[in-house]
Amino acid sequence: SHWWERPDLRYRDGRLVFDGKDLRGIAAEGTPAYVYRAGRVRENLERLSGALASAGVAHDLYYALKANRYPPLLRAIRATGRCGIDACSPAEVRHALAHGFDESQVSFTGHAVSEPDLDVLAAHPGVHVNCDAISTIRRLGRRSPGRAIGIRLNPGVGAGYNDRLRYAGAKPTKFGVYPDRFEEALATAAESGLAVDTLHFHVGSGYQGDAVDVLDQVLAGAGRLLDAHPGIRRLNVGGGIGVRMTEADVPVDLARWAAVIARHVVPRGLRVAVEPGDYLVKDAGLLLVQVNTVEDKAGTRFVGVDAGLGILNLWAYYGIPYVVAPLSARPGARRERVTISGNINEAIDLLAEDVELPALEEGDFLALINVGGYGSAAASNHCMRGEYREILLPEAR
Repeated sequence: SHWWERPDLRYRDGRLVFDGKDLRGIAAEGTPAYVYRAGRVRENLERLSGALASAGVAHDLYYALKANRYPPLLRAIRATGRCGIDACSPAEVRHALAHGFDESQVSFTGHAVSEPDLDVLAAHPGVHVNCDAISTIRRLGRRSPGRAIGIRLNPGVGAGYNDRLRYAGAKPTKFGVYPDRFEEALATAAESGLAVDTLHFHVGSGYQGDAVDVLDQVLAGAGRLLDAHPGIRRLNVGGGIGVRMTEADVPVDLARWAAVIARHVVPRGLRVAVEPGDYLVKDAGLLLVQVNTVEDKAGTRFVGVDAGLGILNLWAYYGIPYVVAPLSARPGARRERVTISGNINEAIDLLAEDVELPALEEGDFLALINVGGYGSAAASNHCMRGEYREILLPEAR
């Protein structure tokens, strides 16, 4: 067995099976193809909400739409009745509303918000807006006096899959209002006729087990601001909980995560908002590709496939690894170290480097596992190679 196998994703008689489906049949109908399992998303959502409820934390969940906006998947999330939408652009707000979410279920947090962006937000007064800059507060107030808003705080420390995905740290980042200007932000809101009901922060994307200590530190700092301003009754702790991407990764202990949040918010009587994206959908999706070239070059065996960074850029852009698994296992096949290369004419267009796999042949199919978040949602048509399919495996009725 492999470390990443689980009851709904494993080899059965030498064939990779996802939610009871032999993936070779789906791949034979055309690759590249993203395949998602709705049941896994629901299970992840229930696990997250259950941890908070067990810790006594009153909470609301908002799915981070930027992680994956595939309409059937979005409808499946809405059907759970367990969460709203975290949007970061006017188009995402419209997308959420078009797929059945009410304005009251949408929370917006965006950076470099333009005048046309603000016009859209003003036209949807039920959408809750977390302002990322004092400028946003001032300009939103001109359009929507009397509106309740949140203020996004830059906590000064962050955590994520790696340094590229930490949203705060020693180097100043573009996100949020720093604590030294928080009073100015509150004063601007008051002058603009806006009521501040939420303090928001986000530490990064993809934090793992030990980063709960960072969250604890950030919550302590947020708590001091909340104590100074007791009129703010909700704390939005953002998203960012990661998924185990390598065997060495230590996943977040949700019970401990929820207990840390509870220690800071329950005594203060605060309601918590959480914005999971990757945690809900990353391990609920995989990408099927076909090998078309196997060739040694200067001592490296390159395995070329029919997808590239235009369809999946997690490794090329962010250095995020994912599991590479053949759809069919050949008994007794020798193992070799290979680099999986994409079909885009860019030097960085690699999907995986120096991974050990059973010997591959041209025509074989592979699954890239744990790519349900920030895969298709970040796709482009670079080199006009942006075509792919998406399939949702529905829950059994």
